[in-house]
Amino acid sequence: MFYRQLSKEEYSDLESRILYEDNHILIFNKKSGEIVQGDKTGDEPLSETLKAFIAKRDDKPGQVFMGVPHRLDRPVSGIVVFAKTSKALERLAVMFRDGNVHKTYWALCCNAPAVPEGELQDWMVRNEKQNKSYITRERPDAKLARLRYRLVGHSDRYHLLEVQLLTGRHHQIRCQLSGMGCPIKGDLKYGAPRSNRDGGICLHSRKVNFIHPVSKMEIEVEAPLPASWPSVEI
Repeated sequence: MFYRQLSKEEYSDLESRILYEDNHILIFNKKSGEIVQGDKTGDEPLSETLKAFIAKRDDKPGQVFMGVPHRLDRPVSGIVVFAKTSKALERLAVMFRDGNVHKTYWALCCNAPAVPEGELQDWMVRNEKQNKSYITRERPDAKLARLRYRLVGHSDRYHLLEVQLLTGRHHQIRCQLSGMGCPIKGDLKYGAPRSNRDGGICLHSRKVNFIHPVSKMEIEVEAPLPASWPSVEI
């Protein structure tokens, strides 16, 4: 199997962003703008880039397996879990579906919430053509979206919220935080007044914890914040 050659700089960058790895899983710190799995853009996804990395690092002549049990939106940064074996992929997919992988996000918002800590419950619908979700009344085509948030820090102009997802809806954090008057910095689609220079948004998959699908060990991993974010007092 032939994989493209990585430059020394790209190889070093990828190596530095591996947060955890064993024989079955690889946990990676995604940059804003990278895609996890192939899409209509035709851009190379991380799943393929990491195959090339492992083929070079481990000098593997055969095919490298890199399964994708979940996704992270392109403008979002932070933790992505990949499966290095089919066994791990099958089990992780079920764990993500059933809510047995616990994810914590950090969102840098344009406004402070009226209440510093709470739970949001909204009915949401997805518009496929716009690639956008909306809060609506309860109706047959709407899905209930739930998350918990708390205010954990701030900069001169922005407010840092820690978010725990209780459901997994399309653009859920972006939509619900905007719905309570706290659009995420750089997120023009959901009400931010201006874009970020890198085209991303200040939403970061900060922490993940779960029971390893094969070894049954407890796994907990944190991803550092992107250097492009303004400094925040926590």
